[in-house]
Amino acid sequence: MSFEFLLTGQEGSVRIITLNRPKANALSQALMAELLAAVNDAVADAATRAIIITGGEGKFFAAGADIPSLQNTLSDPLVSGGMLAEGLKTIQAIEESPKPIIAAVNGIALGGGCEICLACHLRIAASTALFGQPEINLGIIPGWGGMHRLPQLIGEARAKEWLLTGRQVTADEACAAGLVCRLVPAEELRAAALELAGVVASKPAAAVAATLSVLRERAKFPERGAELEAEGFTRAAASKDAAEGIAAFLEKRAPNFTGE
Repeated sequence: MSFEFLLTGQEGSVRIITLNRPKANALSQALMAELLAAVNDAVADAATRAIIITGGEGKFFAAGADIPSLQNTLSDPLVSGGMLAEGLKTIQAIEESPKPIIAAVNGIALGGGCEICLACHLRIAASTALFGQPEINLGIIPGWGGMHRLPQLIGEARAKEWLLTGRQVTADEACAAGLVCRLVPAEELRAAALELAGVVASKPAAAVAATLSVLRERAKFPERGAELEAEGFTRAAASKDAAEGIAAFLEKRAPNFTGE
């Protein structure tokens, strides 16, 4: 599958999706449609066990939504075919992927770029990266999940301050707040992201999918946390990999997980 605004590659069981719309990886409707297709393709590929989304080696991960594209849909943003509506499909596909998606944040991630990161399951960043939701400076608010995912990740107090000031946040502050799980020097980001993706990709697929599902649904329905956990445990326990994992433990050998 070829794209105009993305580069894709495969490293073993890890699919790498690189945003590629110079100079700032501004998120046009066409780019978001391609990202949706690339994510769906990776999820459908049996050989792919984990996915990385990155901005490559440039200054920007993604500078946010392409303003001209956004301007044309402000009057009715949720109409089918509009920038907000179509972008939401992409963000939802990232969040709901049964395969772990890691944001490898190489640089500036603002607005919609930050919201792509929020929808990913793990975020690893270069120490020079910057984050922010500056929509308030344009007279609007985040519309691709920033209003609810950001408070879930960093807490209400910090999220309110970030959202109401629209300021840019350093990688160090983002990591301290819990937005990012790991910081590395910029030149080590690709290798570190691949290492993390490889570890997660090596885990049994049913347990990974159940973990992602339970955590996602629990964030929406915290009062059902115990029920969701029990349901997820039941699904994972019924897999062949669960039987293999327990047998390998008892037999003191390395497990041979097959993804079944």
